[in-house]
Amino acid sequence: MLVDPSRIPAVKIFEAPAFPDERGFLVQSWVASDLEARGIPREFKQAIQTCSRRGVMRGLHFQWDPPMGKLVRCIAGAILDVVVDVRIGSPTLGDHVAVELRGRNYKIIWVPPGFAHATFSLEDDSIVLYECTGVHGPGREGGIRWNDPALAIAWPAMPTIVSEKDRVAPTLAEWLADPRAQHFRYA
Repeated sequence: MLVDPSRIPAVKIFEAPAFPDERGFLVQSWVASDLEARGIPREFKQAIQTCSRRGVMRGLHFQWDPPMGKLVRCIAGAILDVVVDVRIGSPTLGDHVAVELRGRNYKIIWVPPGFAHATFSLEDDSIVLYECTGVHGPGREGGIRWNDPALAIAWPAMPTIVSEKDRVAPTLAEWLADPRAQHFRYA
């Protein structure tokens, strides 16, 4: 399991080992002891899968009650995966990490609690698997605007589909003024 250093130490990017043969391939997404050695929780409570057309923007999302982390892997197609630090008091508050995940590059990104997360689909039928440390709960989630100028994220293109929820999400500054932002404090 190779690990790429990230600009934000809490965000981990690693490549799962793949074992190809004449039948195809096997990918070992993770081993609990390897995750634990990197400070990633071993217990996941929910797995979610999405399928998106090219140009779909999902995010920037987070869950605050309880704060939830997630392992993210693109299992088909390709996405630009973006993670933004929204932890109050963090030295990297507002900074982001962007990495291209593809069905055949076997990269996985750990999105810790206290970070907003987005995917931008680069190909049709891009399938993303999320393994979450909590259970997704409506009313306990939020987001920040994907095109907030303060974040300076270099998206590869303008999205063709953005949900209403994501279009009207607050900016990072607006979110930080919300009392619920206190759920994400840098320790």
